[in-house]
Amino acid sequence: MSDANKTTGLQLRSLIAKSGELELSLAKVELPEPGPDQVLVKVEATPINPSDLGLLLGPADMAMAKSTGSGEGVKVTAKVPATSLPFLAARLDEAMPVGNEGAGTVIKAGSSEAAQALKGKSVSMVGGGMYAQYRLLKATDCQPLPAGTTAAEGASWFVNPLTALGMTETMKREGHTALVHTAAASNLGQMLNKICLEDGIGLVNIVRSPEQAKLLRGIGAKHVVDSSAPGFTDDLTQALVETGATIAFDAIGGGKLASQILTGMEMALNKTATTYSRYGSTTHKQVYIYGGLNTGPIELVRNYGQAWGVGGWLLTPFLQKIGRPEQVRLRERVVKGLKTTFASHYTQVISLPEVLDLKNIAIYNKRATGEKFLINPNK
Repeated sequence: MSDANKTTGLQLRSLIAKSGELELSLAKVELPEPGPDQVLVKVEATPINPSDLGLLLGPADMAMAKSTGSGEGVKVTAKVPATSLPFLAARLDEAMPVGNEGAGTVIKAGSSEAAQALKGKSVSMVGGGMYAQYRLLKATDCQPLPAGTTAAEGASWFVNPLTALGMTETMKREGHTALVHTAAASNLGQMLNKICLEDGIGLVNIVRSPEQAKLLRGIGAKHVVDSSAPGFTDDLTQALVETGATIAFDAIGGGKLASQILTGMEMALNKTATTYSRYGSTTHKQVYIYGGLNTGPIELVRNYGQAWGVGGWLLTPFLQKIGRPEQVRLRERVVKGLKTTFASHYTQVISLPEVLDLKNIAIYNKRATGEKFLINPNK
């Protein structure tokens, strides 16, 4: 094969050395020709999600990060606590590509019918390694975008939309009828609110400021509770009485919030109980931790009986559990609502070298509501 047929592009990589140092850099990679069931996509948009930051930055202390070089030669280094290294054993000294999802244009396609059908089309993609100018992947990992949909509109089609739908699906499958969501003013939270309004599902939105509460009420949220308000406990309990929510999805993780939610659920159930039980309500109350905005310990004060649970929830195991036909059903709903229910909003569009700008890292690493970055690797 001649060099003229080869495609070369930049790829962002994250490496944590055994010595305890994070290194972020850009590498030039050569992409082979697509196999029969593969396509080569020019990546035009890929978001920075909280789930991406776990791989990109890990537990490194970015407040003390240093930068050398410029442009394509930029390199960022930061210290990783020695106590974290045993938990990172599988990735030490390996330069790993980053980026869960994205969108772009198929520029080459393999010989199979499925691959050829995508040639020249705009697609959304999932499969990792999206912080790159080009991505080679299976045709089945691509979702054709409707006509008139831009790459930016299709870039966040997978993680947040399917997580939001996964929450309502989990709720139904586990026998609950309404749910609670924390950090609810996020892009994902706004999507979940729209889904619940469309599907007639009771939703209690827990936010962390009056401004976030105002944002959600502005898009039609019925039950919004501010955890920074003096009357938070009473407001939460009343919202739980009105909705009957007995399952929660918590993006915060550490601290007392999970326990406060379980307590509120128990108090709400007791308000309608007809008999007293010293073991508490027999209705199961569940909190799933799916994020880590607070990386501290989860503090549980057990005053909510015996019928409760706290566990972890992740999108990929959920999708594996429900199987391909159900995945396709959810994906099709997302694509139909990319400009409405599942629309994402970004505050900045940056290039690959700009991802490694220390000023930008300081902003997107805060994981703040309303500060979402989109990368255009070919900017």
